[in-house]
Amino acid sequence: MSLVREARRQCRRVVSRLALAVGIPLGRLSLSVLLTGGCLGLGALLGNSAHALTPQQAHAIAAGETDDRLKALQDAAAAGDPALGPFLRALEDGAVKVTDRQAFVVQGTTAVVAGAGTPTSLPPDAQESMINNRLRGAIAAVQSGLNLLSTNREVRAQALRQLTTAGVDASQLALIEKALAAETDAALRASLEKLQALASVTADDAVKRLAAVQRLAESGEPSVRSLLQERLTSGTETDAQVRTSLVRAVAAIESRLAWGERLGIIFSGISLGSILVIVALGLAITYGLMGVINMAHGELMMIGAYATYLVQGAFREFLPGAFDYYVLAAVPVAFLSAALVGAALERTVLRWLYGRPLETLLATWGISLILIQAVRSVFGAQNVPLENPAWMSGGLAVLPNLTLPYNRLVIIAFAGLVLLGVALLVARTRLGLMVRGVTQNRRMASCVGVNTAQVDTLAFALGSGIAGLAGCALSQVGNVGPDLGQAYIVDAFMVVVLGGVGQLAGTVIAGLGLGVLNKLLEDWAGAVLAKIMVLVFIVLFIQKRPQGLFAMRGRSAEA
Repeated sequence: MSLVREARRQCRRVVSRLALAVGIPLGRLSLSVLLTGGCLGLGALLGNSAHALTPQQAHAIAAGETDDRLKALQDAAAAGDPALGPFLRALEDGAVKVTDRQAFVVQGTTAVVAGAGTPTSLPPDAQESMINNRLRGAIAAVQSGLNLLSTNREVRAQALRQLTTAGVDASQLALIEKALAAETDAALRASLEKLQALASVTADDAVKRLAAVQRLAESGEPSVRSLLQERLTSGTETDAQVRTSLVRAVAAIESRLAWGERLGIIFSGISLGSILVIVALGLAITYGLMGVINMAHGELMMIGAYATYLVQGAFREFLPGAFDYYVLAAVPVAFLSAALVGAALERTVLRWLYGRPLETLLATWGISLILIQAVRSVFGAQNVPLENPAWMSGGLAVLPNLTLPYNRLVIIAFAGLVLLGVALLVARTRLGLMVRGVTQNRRMASCVGVNTAQVDTLAFALGSGIAGLAGCALSQVGNVGPDLGQAYIVDAFMVVVLGGVGQLAGTVIAGLGLGVLNKLLEDWAGAVLAKIMVLVFIVLFIQKRPQGLFAMRGRSAEA
């Protein structure tokens, strides 16, 4: 009753001041105005009293058995009082002391009664409020829920993401519904409605559970499927109609997720295929031109990767502000490093072994071992760390269960640019004309004045440089170590043989095709069996079509 009298007294005071301000005699104001004002004042006071964190609630949250404290925390959170957040933060920080009847928030040398805010002296028998992992998790969830009521959109969006990731239950439903009633942003409302449905799945009311399951059946997210599947298999759902709806919802979500998984496999295959294309492109030039089985091709890739590592170190040391662009500077450095090593190998070793394939194979294998040991001696046997630039980190979320990494997308685009550059060089330049001439008929090209020895060196340097570009690309998606090239050399040879010796189009189709086929078989039979099946497929294909996908066009004196 004292609360009502205070409301009426405040109402009369406000009305009197309003009357004097506008020059209206107080007697002319109707009784209804007074009553309306009194009701509004009373409603405001009662509303604040109903939603404020009381000392009793604060003590119940801070002391007692864990289950009782969780129940008190849920009841306080349902009201959505802003004072609850600071109290919970103090509880997490160990700044809350409790006695048998009250909880206190210690602020420096002073203390205030939790829920009342009145300063007081800390009783000598006050002890620190202890929280276990269950309480800590519940407090974090409640704090995220309270943030749903923030006036800052970014804070609300962050709270939504946290609650969606951590999971919700029916105990948070009241707070979510309160936030939903106040939310005006369309995107956040949609997320809140989904969160409401997730919380309603565990509600006591079967009608609410049924409506929530039907709402979630439209989702296509793995987390939602896992939640519904757990609800279905755990046996906690006893309502037959809800169980039937759960079965249908899980089936519908799995159907949508299947498309994301299929597209993910195809993208992984294209990504692997693009890497194989870059790796095999240089090998196609050297093997197609000179017939040299270069077992050191993988180590030329390794040189390109380590050149990228050195460029990264130089940028970190001398140009830290431009670090995100080190990859762009590493591309020409990797190409030139591998090209110079390849030219030196051709001039000093391979030139004297043309026409002797077995000796060439053994020599290049020995060179590969020398290069591996040289890198181990200089950089060590362990992998060296390479960091993706900021613009290559993260990924593009296409579907809830399909994210395309930016570094893979960049490598696919890079493979296309390298392929375009090589195609233009071979088709539009004088060097390309001489390379094609020597590839088709070395003796005739020599007879018309082409310096075949120089073309051999330039072509081998070009193929080696492309291997360096492959190493630069691989450094952004995998480990860089002395054995980097060993993982790709066999696959690169298979791509070249399958596509057709010296055929760029065949190399592209074979590389992408083997990449996708390998990923499809991996998903079905595992990585080891997939490699075996791919090898068997290539052997059978070559038996039927020895020239590969694309045969060499034109006359050849060696044919």
